[in-house]
Amino acid sequence: MKLKVCGLNNPQNVEDIVSLGPDYIGFIFYPGSKRYVSNYISPEFLSKIPSSIKKVGVFVDEEINEVERIFRTYKLDYVQLHGNESPKYCIRLFLINVPVIKVFSFDDTFEFKKLDTYAPFCSYFLFDSKGIMPGGNGKKFNWSLIEDYDLNVPFFLSGGIGPNDADIIKDLPNEMLYAVDINSSFESEPGIKNVQNIEKFIRSIKPINQRVI
Repeated sequence: MKLKVCGLNNPQNVEDIVSLGPDYIGFIFYPGSKRYVSNYISPEFLSKIPSSIKKVGVFVDEEINEVERIFRTYKLDYVQLHGNESPKYCIRLFLINVPVIKVFSFDDTFEFKKLDTYAPFCSYFLFDSKGIMPGGNGKKFNWSLIEDYDLNVPFFLSGGIGPNDADIIKDLPNEMLYAVDINSSFESEPGIKNVQNIEKFIRSIKPINQRVI
């Protein structure tokens, strides 16, 4: 099980989280988010993060040229699309070698069929809870729905995951569950993560020989 910590925008907090060895770390480039990186995080700062920890930029219905510019400038490893981006949008990024994590927001009416046209052009999917904001709503969806997922694209599980959910997640019955994405339930304030809680969660979700150091 891989771990992604998303929504950081404080350099010292980023360094503290990096020291714990997550597999992915996410930075939000959507100005409407309370966790927007703004001017707090520079390309030079991100260059200091070990290459073993993959850097993900989060976008919401952004112009493709701007997504590519930020991807290249910050030397990101993936872009995470958290809006209403179409399959054609993902194809355009795929063709310019920008790896995509496409987010889908779940409620009880969600249909996996809509993922078919995205699958060839996405490295991963991310399943989150439908809420007022594109992400970081701190709410779980009905995780039993992922039992019906049968595509060959691995997915991240997100949405209201908290410090006490590790055992439940490890028992979820879908072998394509690749990673856990944590955010608001591990915060002391938007953009600032509780290092102690994340350290405990890593110990619970990942055997010590699987951690990125």
